[in-house]
Amino acid sequence: MKIKSSVRYQFNGDRLAPQKGTMRPSGGDSPPPLCPRFQIPHRGRGIDIPPRPFQRRTSASPASADPFRGTVAAAEGDPGRGKYEETQARVFIAALPHTARLGWTESALIAGARDVGVSPAIVGSIPRKDAALVEVIKSRFASPIIDQRDELKNELKDLTLSDRLTKLIRIRLEMQAPYIAKWPQALSIQAQPANLPNNFKQRAELIDEIWHAAGDSGSDFDWYLKRTILGGIYSTTEVYMLTDHSPDFRDTWVFLDRRVKDAFDLQKTVQEAAYLAEAVGAGVGNTVKGFMAGIFPGSK
Repeated sequence: MKIKSSVRYQFNGDRLAPQKGTMRPSGGDSPPPLCPRFQIPHRGRGIDIPPRPFQRRTSASPASADPFRGTVAAAEGDPGRGKYEETQARVFIAALPHTARLGWTESALIAGARDVGVSPAIVGSIPRKDAALVEVIKSRFASPIIDQRDELKNELKDLTLSDRLTKLIRIRLEMQAPYIAKWPQALSIQAQPANLPNNFKQRAELIDEIWHAAGDSGSDFDWYLKRTILGGIYSTTEVYMLTDHSPDFRDTWVFLDRRVKDAFDLQKTVQEAAYLAEAVGAGVGNTVKGFMAGIFPGSK
C-alpha cells in the first residue's frame, strides 16, 4: 500500500532533498525539478539564477532625427551591418537630386541606388522611405548653421538681434529653394501622424541652433517662449515661400523681415498683450508689460 502524504523539500547544497521528519513518497519518486526558467546546466548540476535586474537604456550623445546618426556605433563589432547602412546613406544622398523631378518617393531612392551602382532591391529594406528622405535633406540643410557657427559670428556681430535672426532663417530657407516645386509634398509627408515626432524634433533642434548662432545661449524661464515665437515665424515664412513667385523669393524675405520685426516691436507686442488682458478683465496689463520686457530687453 502506497502512503500518500505532503512532503516538504529543502535545499541541500545545490539540490532539493526531503526535510527531516517528513515521509518520502513511495515508488522512488524523485524531488520536483527546479523551475526551468531559473535552471541552467552547470557541470551537470542545476543552479538557481536570480532574475536580471532592469537596465535603463542610455545614449552617449543626444538623439537626433537624422536616420543615419549613430550608424558607426550601431555597427560596432558588425562590419557587415555598418557597410550596409553606409550604402543606404549613399543611396539617400544620391537620391536627393532626383527629388526635383520624382518627388520624395521610392522612385527617387531607386534612381539614387542606380547612381551609386547598387541594386535597387536595397530600397525595399529601408523603413519610412519617403519620410526618411525628407529628414535626410532637412538634416543636411541644418549643417551649415551648425558647422559654420564661428564664421557666422563675425558676419552677424554688427547686426541687431532681429536682423541676425532674419539672416539665419533666410540662410536656412534659401537651401530648399531648388526643391521648392516638391516642397509641399515634403511638408505633407512630415505632417502624417507617424512622422510628426521626428518632424517636431528636427524643427526644435533647428530653432535652437538659430538662437544659439544669433548669440542667445540662455537657459532661463523665457527659453521656451523665445523658441516658440521663432518657430512660429519660421513655419509661416516656410509656407509663404511656397506661394511666392517673385524673383529670388524677394517677397518672402520682405515677409520674413516684417514678421521678425513685429515680434521685436515691443511697443506693439506688449500693448496688444495688455489690451487682451484688459479685455478679459484680468487687470494684469502692467504684469504683461513687465513679463515681455524681461523676454525682450528694451520694451517700455
